[in-house]
Amino acid sequence: MYGAYGHTGRFVVAQLRDRGFVPVLSGRDAEKLRAAAATEPAPGLEVRPASVDDPASLDRALAGVDAVINCAGPFATTAAPLIEAALRAGIPYVDVAAEIEANLDTFAHFAGRARAAGAVIVPAMAFYGGLGDLLATAAMGDWTAADEATVAYGLSGWHPTPGTRTAGTVSRERRGGRRVRYTGGRLEYHDDRPTLLKWAFPDPMGTREVVGEFTMADVVTLPSHLAVPAVRTHMTTEAATDLAAPDTPAPTAADGNGRSDQTFVVDVVVRSGDTERRAVASGRDIYAVSAPLAVEAVHRILTGRTRTVGVASAGEIFDAPDFLRALSPHISLEPLRERTVS
Repeated sequence: MYGAYGHTGRFVVAQLRDRGFVPVLSGRDAEKLRAAAATEPAPGLEVRPASVDDPASLDRALAGVDAVINCAGPFATTAAPLIEAALRAGIPYVDVAAEIEANLDTFAHFAGRARAAGAVIVPAMAFYGGLGDLLATAAMGDWTAADEATVAYGLSGWHPTPGTRTAGTVSRERRGGRRVRYTGGRLEYHDDRPTLLKWAFPDPMGTREVVGEFTMADVVTLPSHLAVPAVRTHMTTEAATDLAAPDTPAPTAADGNGRSDQTFVVDVVVRSGDTERRAVASGRDIYAVSAPLAVEAVHRILTGRTRTVGVASAGEIFDAPDFLRALSPHISLEPLRERTVS
């Protein structure tokens, strides 16, 4: 577990222990690692400090482990060195990156090498990227192509972690502050202002104002394996406003598991001609729910329940409907729906 002392990392460590794994705690700050190992959920676990600019330290951290989960952003800095170390060690790599550019880099730089080596690399195996991809893949069902896919995020609010803020800053700098969208089968960068739309979320959330094309990692994960030339992601205005405000506090625990009181609905619609298919998941705390997503992925990789090798997103490498059902203790799923639109 790299980034084991971070906000999401602590949820992942707890989930790993709940599933019977023995996490090895790693990260850049030795003092924070020792502090994490002295408290729940990680008392007594082995600590292996490592720095992404020191390949030998990464090799020592990964020696003898079965897989590596990277929860340490910004992933523009950490993903490539850890993937290289995982390839040297011959073990699978999973991360929770929501950074569009970092995920693009992973596909661009490692797809060929990983496939040739028979290695498994799964980026964006988290709330952003992973969950939407699983839902879209499940909604596609027997379709081999669709005209467009939309992932609408209904968040009650968004108290970002310091890591989220840092990652967002890195992403904005990498694209020069421009907005990005996936249309016509490719990513395009624009300087236009965001558009406010109305989105009819399922009850009880109902119709809410959203920031149109508030682009997230889904524009990388979905097109990596689905024949969909347009992918759009929207975000409720409340959450987007929280994220943009510099004084929005970090999330605080509201239950014994450390989850905040944030709730979410992820509403995915794929359209082919005049037919729409819809998949919906809801739950609590976007950071906490990333943990079962990443850990279930590792469990399936280590038990051979995968469909491909190389760099692959969640919906390509796993049986999407079955994976989503396995998350039932953590998310609620609505039955898949199909309708004709005019």
